[in-house]
Amino acid sequence: MHIRFDVPADPAYAARVATVLSDVYLRKYRYIGFALIAVGLIGLWVPIGGDGFDASAIFTTILVVGVASMLFPLWARWSARRRLDGLAVDGGYDINDDTVTMRSGTESGHLDWDEVTKVTESRGFWVLFTGRVPYTVIPLQFMSADEQATLRAFLTERGSLPSAPA
Repeated sequence: MHIRFDVPADPAYAARVATVLSDVYLRKYRYIGFALIAVGLIGLWVPIGGDGFDASAIFTTILVVGVASMLFPLWARWSARRRLDGLAVDGGYDINDDTVTMRSGTESGHLDWDEVTKVTESRGFWVLFTGRVPYTVIPLQFMSADEQATLRAFLTERGSLPSAPA
């Protein structure tokens, strides 16, 4: 297998990559936020404590932290997009049976398939994980349908990507 494609310099593409990777990184903050908000609301609703003890300040603080935890991913995504606006450069991918090589401007990097533990599909990208950490993405929009099918079969055969949806 040998797949090679170029990625044009496009600020919108850089923003989409940032969104996909930040979704993976920041998902836990949504769950934490929901849990903290639930605890805060329950604490404000259910009377706790004895005579003269007012727990409303504690549970109000928990509510505020929960809301902040849920807003943190939005701020992080906005910040990443703002930083990436000027960084859109021409790049490309060279994918073979052994490695994925990514080029971006004057820099390049590669990832051996043996290091990839899982591949997920998200918003037009395949997200490659090393361990529990998302390492890079492969954009589907720049590959032909045949190249996508070839790579999907390769990843499925390796056990990295679940079988194609029916």
